Amino acid sequence: MSTASVDVANPLLQQEDLPKFASIQPTDLTPAVEDLLSKMNQDFDSFETKLTQASGSMEFEDVLPELERMQFGLGYAWGVAGHLNGVKNGDELRQAYEANQPKIVEAMSKFRQSKPVYDALSAIDEKIKSTDDASFALSQRRRAVESSLRSMTLGGVGLEGDDKKRFNEIKMKLASLSTTFSNNVLDETKAFSVTIEDGSKLEGVPDSAKAMWAQAHINSLKSKDGKEDEEVPEMDANKGPWRITLDMPSYIAVMSHLPDRALREQVYKASIQRASEQSNDKNNVPLLYEILKLKQETAKLLGFDNYAQLSLSSKMAPSVEAVRELSDLIAEKALPAAEKELAEITALAREKGGEEYSTENLDKLMPWDSTFWSERLKESKFNLTEEETRPFFALPSVLDGMFQLVERIFNIEVKKADGDAEVWNKDVSFFKVYDADSGKHIASFFLDPYSRPEDKRGGAWMDVCVGKSEAVQRDVPVAYLTCNGSPPVGSTPSLMTFREVETLFHEFGHGLQHMLTTASVGDVAGINGVEWDAVELPSQFMENWCYDRPTIYGFAKHWKTNEPMPEEMFNKLCEQKTFNAGMMSCRQLLFGQLDMELHSNFDPEAGESGKGESVFDVHRRMAAKYTPYSEPLPEDRFLCTFQHIFAGGYSAGYYSYKWAEVMSADAFSAFEEVGLDNEEEVKKVGRKFRDTVLSLGGGVDPMQVFKQFRGREPTPDALLRHNGLV
Repeated sequence: MSTASVDVANPLLQQEDLPKFASIQPTDLTPAVEDLLSKMNQDFDSFETKLTQASGSMEFEDVLPELERMQFGLGYAWGVAGHLNGVKNGDELRQAYEANQPKIVEAMSKFRQSKPVYDALSAIDEKIKSTDDASFALSQRRRAVESSLRSMTLGGVGLEGDDKKRFNEIKMKLASLSTTFSNNVLDETKAFSVTIEDGSKLEGVPDSAKAMWAQAHINSLKSKDGKEDEEVPEMDANKGPWRITLDMPSYIAVMSHLPDRALREQVYKASIQRASEQSNDKNNVPLLYEILKLKQETAKLLGFDNYAQLSLSSKMAPSVEAVRELSDLIAEKALPAAEKELAEITALAREKGGEEYSTENLDKLMPWDSTFWSERLKESKFNLTEEETRPFFALPSVLDGMFQLVERIFNIEVKKADGDAEVWNKDVSFFKVYDADSGKHIASFFLDPYSRPEDKRGGAWMDVCVGKSEAVQRDVPVAYLTCNGSPPVGSTPSLMTFREVETLFHEFGHGLQHMLTTASVGDVAGINGVEWDAVELPSQFMENWCYDRPTIYGFAKHWKTNEPMPEEMFNKLCEQKTFNAGMMSCRQLLFGQLDMELHSNFDPEAGESGKGESVFDVHRRMAAKYTPYSEPLPEDRFLCTFQHIFAGGYSAGYYSYKWAEVMSADAFSAFEEVGLDNEEEVKKVGRKFRDTVLSLGGGVDPMQVFKQFRGREPTPDALLRHNGLV
């Protein structure tokens, strides 16, 4: 291997431990990438020569672990850069990231398209298949080799000449387009705000929302004028002014609670038209078409009829038709429920909303009305408001309760370890995970819990900081858990909505699969190598515990008085679980089938030229099937912000949420069957879940993992029951 030197003063090259977030500057990225690329390319050239000379006599240890060691340094630095681009986005970092991205894409293509590597892995694959060894150690190797061969096939290893050249051009362009798409959404979300100075417009709005908007106004004064804290007036939630943004906590509060209908309409329309034709240089419409055309061309080059087929070739779902069948099976139950739910919401609006909601003035509820009146219906049905529950969901307590849960069922301990790692923002915390029996430190994670619209993209996600791998001698996996929850206001801690609590549990579920892996082959450790439509199993599984009594009472204490949540309130929360479950299911089915339709049957060439359906026509057509009660507005440009499929990994894969939810609900029903109040049995089932779903990672086929845990294949019965759709 090469001994090319690297600049060890560069914090991105200091990789013995955790990233040096306090030291990393955007200017560090280019020299780090160039150093690491130079070394990796030298090493890889020598490696290919060695493989060619060996002519098929290599063993597993000689190939994949070597490749992993070669790629580790660049992967580490680029992973840190990608993380910072999502949570600490700025012009300088953005420019450095975009400048280096083509180099990374080119380097990864070189690995995926190496004939010597492919031939060596094919020979190893034949050897592994010829053995009867059923051990987990061999299963990991088999899955890692199979995954690598599939990745190389889909990465163009079989292409030659002009096809190969064009394929690589497309990969480069798609990487650039997805980054631009995401940046446009972030910029457009940041660009919009409305300042309210008339307090009468906020009548009935919860105090927490008013405090959030008042704090947003103060923050905008600081950032706009660069004023010191002492120059800025104190935040006053009751006097304002109040600044509304399109950041998710702010937007949801507007849609749920703002009584001013015209203002709700303004904010709603601003949200659905972000990064569209209205946006000049931040317009994602041309990007939509170009991304779809390039993905379709990629699929054709690789011998597939469409991109959906290409996507499904590495997933559990066997076909586009199988995905549609599951969607339609659920829709058959969900759609009648959804239509009844909307009728009930509409009836309440007409009863309580005054003249503008009367039958004469309103044929049906507008999109900016539905969430507002849905909240009023929920409050009247259950005599419980979101504002009443928030004081019982202070983030520090929720974390304590979540950690108590995993200690109970998975036999681990989570301890705060702030100061043991550098962080990128003062609100980020660091934790260590220990095995409760041995006391061994087995994993760590960073938690970045609050929204920061100025430099952090929306949504919630888990990502890999450091993966477990014997090849690179990393035995302690480290995760990033990122949320965009309600931030603290003044001296009040972050008081979470119940949905934010569920989101935190969801991302922690992803983190647990990464952190509790016992796989040692890096390519299949944790979430690596897990089929995309199975990877949501542990995350959606964890959400179920938000309705478990011992779990809730482990953290639901009033942040001021420490009094536990009243019994009646908990019961109402549980009753609310299936409230609007029909509409929520249909919404997810729409997103999944819209994604699948765009990547299977849609002609982007004809759509862009106006000779066929536009992408927005497809949205309306799919909505007519899965949400016929709620037609998108003509100006709806939701697709221009659908980052999951245009700037993330969910292209022709958004259905995965529902696919995995079938498995997660069925998995949770194993705990229900032994009795959630039967502590000893719950612990036994929990250990089994840890030893299968959370432990085996991508080292075993996901259906086999599920069958090891459950003893059979999954059925949708538990999902339909949990959603009240039986």
